[in-house]
Amino acid sequence: MFFVRTASERDLERVRALLVETWHATYDSFYGVEKVSELTAKWHSIEALRARLQRKNAEFVVADNGREIAGMGFAAMSETLEKTVVLHQLYVLPKYQRHGIGRDMFAELETCFPDAERMRLEVEPQNLHALAFYRAHGFAEVGRTSNCGDDQSGIPALILEKRLS
Repeated sequence: MFFVRTASERDLERVRALLVETWHATYDSFYGVEKVSELTAKWHSIEALRARLQRKNAEFVVADNGREIAGMGFAAMSETLEKTVVLHQLYVLPKYQRHGIGRDMFAELETCFPDAERMRLEVEPQNLHALAFYRAHGFAEVGRTSNCGDDQSGIPALILEKRLS
């Protein structure tokens, strides 16, 4: 059984390995191995993960069973959108997908921002499993971007949003 808890410095190597595996499993067919490796090296480096861990008004969680980390999630209050929390990452190792781990991490992240009125995220339009997951959790499309994650990515994404209660 996996438990959702706040990530710590000691988790970063395992979180990085999880992100590399899930990104290649999910995105290689969309962008190619080289582009996924490039993005993973940039966005999922230990330094980038450490910066997320130390960010104020943010929550970084992992799903841990004491032996391995099966999932990770990161959300933070928006610096530009009022009363909006942005779900930046929610990933589960492929072998553990569809076991409720993503749901449990998402439920935890939803409760970490009591002042937020909505949650927003970006998702690859071709990632049908992620789209189905987010729609099942109350998200609806509110826009699109041609540069998911940063201004230079060249990765298209749908922008989804959900009202929080």
